[in-house]
Amino acid sequence: MLVLIWNSCNAQRETMSHQVTSSFTSQTEFMGSTAAAGGNLRTALSYCVQQVRNYDYHHYLCLLHLPPAMRKAAFAFRAFNIETAKAMDVVSDPKTGLMRLLWWKDVVDKVFANKLVEHPVAQVLSSVVSEHKISKHWLKRSVEARINDANRDDYAIPETISELERYAEDTQSTILYMTLQAGGIQSTIADHAASHIGKASGLLLLLKALPHHVSKQGRIPYIPASIAEECGLLTREGGRSEVRMGDELPDAVFKVASVADAHLQKARELASSVPAEAIPVLLPGVPAQVLLDSLRRREFNVFDSRLSRGVHGISPLWYQIKLIWHSVRKKY
Repeated sequence: MLVLIWNSCNAQRETMSHQVTSSFTSQTEFMGSTAAAGGNLRTALSYCVQQVRNYDYHHYLCLLHLPPAMRKAAFAFRAFNIETAKAMDVVSDPKTGLMRLLWWKDVVDKVFANKLVEHPVAQVLSSVVSEHKISKHWLKRSVEARINDANRDDYAIPETISELERYAEDTQSTILYMTLQAGGIQSTIADHAASHIGKASGLLLLLKALPHHVSKQGRIPYIPASIAEECGLLTREGGRSEVRMGDELPDAVFKVASVADAHLQKARELASSVPAEAIPVLLPGVPAQVLLDSLRRREFNVFDSRLSRGVHGISPLWYQIKLIWHSVRKKY
């Protein structure tokens, strides 16, 4: 039975993934684009889809449950997020990473000025912006949050959980805001739910990434000073604050994860008032809950390698079943 379900999930995923590029193909042909231009755009979209599949798999599977007309925009926004999120990780010199982020900030201006940028993500974004009423503010806010984070002093950490929530909203909720816009969904309730889901997702992903940052930077960057102090992990020396490694680290992780949990609960309290067409956009609430549950099972030890297995610590099959169940029942 599990084999049949797995084959069914894989078949559905491949079919839906194919629909992303095929629907885009028909759109470009309908618009009367030249064969060369249409081919370039299809190649650019394929790049975006592959980037999301490679670097953001849990959201890749979420996007396949969106209506076909919304998928191109959603993949473009997620691919843009990947490009900016990776900027500081793919270089050895932080200054080079910052230059990449500043370049992406300039790309946003050029896209909205209808100027050509020779990058596949920029090409698809240009197409999306020409087809939908997308707020430039959200894209700028997203990349500017990354720039501000990159500009922090080496040992600077957020002082409060509110600062971390703001960063999570700027980098994650904005993706959902723009996807709602691309779907023509105007709902204050849906926006509020998206805000909470984005904040929860952003906080939990920062926690999961702590081992990566520790191995790369030799420090813990995303535990707020106020929480670290409560847990006895904060050291202050020479005018700078630092979160030290210690047995109390899971306690600090728990406190941050509890804030994420509260955001997920608030988002679900709004579910009965959220327009039906907005529910698929809010499906990222599912991977956020999966990651939170995995953290609980590992007693909030972010260094437990089992958190990196499968999709957020559970098998890909079980994750896809969860997504399908929520999608069919119109839940997030």
